[in-house]
Amino acid sequence: MNPAARDVLAERRRQIEAEGWTPEHDDKHVSGHLVQAARCYLLHGRGGLAPMQTAPVVWPWDARWWKPTGRRRDLVKAAALILAEIERMDRMETQQ
Repeated sequence: MNPAARDVLAERRRQIEAEGWTPEHDDKHVSGHLVQAARCYLLHGRGGLAPMQTAPVVWPWDARWWKPTGRRRDLVKAAALILAEIERMDRMETQQ
């Protein structure tokens, strides 16, 4: 596995283990919050923008959860959030 994929999977694991964002918690985010958060990190991580230390207006959660760190790290966070959304969708599909 290449370093980028490894880092995304490690971030997803960190989100679950360190932050407590379990699959059961993620299943409550049915209104696109995971994708919206990923989008915020993606836009911040693409570069060319001044560092945003305050949460973007479209950030879906409390501002204390907005934690930009750097371009690559923000892209890893975005990818892990997208993975969380795909996992959530897959769980919903199997429940139907």
